[in-house]
Amino acid sequence: MTTTAVRATHALDVPAIRRDFPILETIINGHRLVYLDNAATSQKPRQMIDALVAYYTSQNANIHRAAHTLAATATERYEATRQKLARFIGAPSPEEIIFTRNTTEAVNLVASSWGLANVHAGDAIVMTQAEHHSNLVPWQRVAEATGATLTYLPIDDGGMLDLNAAHALIGPRTRVVAITHMSNVLGTIAPIAEIVRITREKAPGAIVVVDGAQSAPHLPIDVAALGCDFFAISAHKMLGPTGVGALWGRRDLLEAMPPFLSGGSMVGHVTFESTTWAPIPQRFEAGTPNIADVIAFGASIDYLDALGMDAVRHHEREITAYALATLRARHPALTFYATDDTNVRGGVVAFNVRNVHPHDVSELLDGRGIAIRAGQHCAHPLHTVLGAVATCRASFYIYNLSEEVDALSEGLAEVEKVFARAIARPQA
Repeated sequence: MTTTAVRATHALDVPAIRRDFPILETIINGHRLVYLDNAATSQKPRQMIDALVAYYTSQNANIHRAAHTLAATATERYEATRQKLARFIGAPSPEEIIFTRNTTEAVNLVASSWGLANVHAGDAIVMTQAEHHSNLVPWQRVAEATGATLTYLPIDDGGMLDLNAAHALIGPRTRVVAITHMSNVLGTIAPIAEIVRITREKAPGAIVVVDGAQSAPHLPIDVAALGCDFFAISAHKMLGPTGVGALWGRRDLLEAMPPFLSGGSMVGHVTFESTTWAPIPQRFEAGTPNIADVIAFGASIDYLDALGMDAVRHHEREITAYALATLRARHPALTFYATDDTNVRGGVVAFNVRNVHPHDVSELLDGRGIAIRAGQHCAHPLHTVLGAVATCRASFYIYNLSEEVDALSEGLAEVEKVFARAIARPQA
C-alpha cells in the first residue's frame, strides 16, 4: 500500500491525505462537505476501497477450509490483517486477536464468556460515568444475571476520571473494571495504566476491560504497556469498513473462556454426543467471517502505519486546540463540557448553544454542508451527569483542516443569528 501523504515526524500533509478520500469532494446543499462526525465513523481512503474491490474481483473464496489457490490467498490475506493489528496495538501474539463485528460485540464476548463464568453474587463491577452504552449495558446484564453490584467512578468538572474515587471504590470485591480509553462525548483520555495499577493492587484477580473504539484510531496504542486484560476496537472508526471489530485478550484468559457463539469453524472435533473446541482465535470466530472487510481493514492499518500514529496524534492536538480557541473566542453563547488541555483529550469537542436544541444546530449546519453529531451519543447516563438533554459534537481526524474549523464557526454564527432571541434569554 502506498499513500500520497508523506510521513513526517510531527506533521501530516493533510492536503495530500485528503486526495485519498473521494467522499471529501462531495457537494451538499451547494457547499463542499465539511465532515466533523469522525467519532461516529471515519471516512475511507481509496486504498481501503481498492482492497475491498480487489478481494471480490480476484480473491473471493471462503477461508480456513479449502486447499485451492483462491482459498489459500483469501486465508493468507485475512490472517495478515490479524498480524498487522497485533503489531498496531502492541499485542504479544496475533493469536490473541479475535475478529468481531464491532466494539460492542467484542465487549459482549468478554461479558458473556468471561463475565458469566467468573462473576458471582456479591462481586462488584466498576465502570465510569463516561461509558458508552456498549461498555455499560453488557455489564448491567452480567450483574442482573449473577447478583453482582455496579459501581461508577465519577468524572470531575473537566471530564477527567477521578482517581481518588478509583482508589476508594476499587477493592477486594471488585471483579471487573470496565473503562473507556477515550470518551466518545468529551474526548477525555483515561489513565488506563494507572487504573490497571490500582486494580492489581486493590483487587487481585479482577480484569480490566478497555473500550478502545475512540482511542485506537487516534493514539499510539500498546496494550502490553497499558497492562489491561482486554481491549476492544471497531475498524470503521479507523479508516476501515463497517461490520468489523476486534478484541485483544490475554492468552491465558482467552484459553480458559468458553465460546461465545457455536457452530462452524470454532470446533475441534464433533461427534453425535459431544464437541471439542478449536484453539484461539478460531474458538471465538464461529461461522464464515466478514472476510472481505477484514482484508480491507488491513489496508486501513497500513495507511495509519504509513502516517505514523505519533503524527496523527500531533495533528489532532493542533486542530483540537485551534477549534477550542476559535469557538470560545468567537461564540460566547457556547457551553463546553471538558478540559481544553489537549495533553489529556482527543479530537472530540462537545458543546451546546445557549437555549438552542442540538438538533436545530445540526440541521442548520447541514444546510452549509457541515456534518456534526447531535444527541446523546449512546451515553445517556453521562448526559445526565452533564445536566444536558443532548449535546452537539464536532470530532476531527487526519483529513480535517483549520479552514473547516473556520467553516464550523461561520455556521455557528448563522445559528446565533437565526436563534438570536432565544440565545438572548437567560439560560433555560
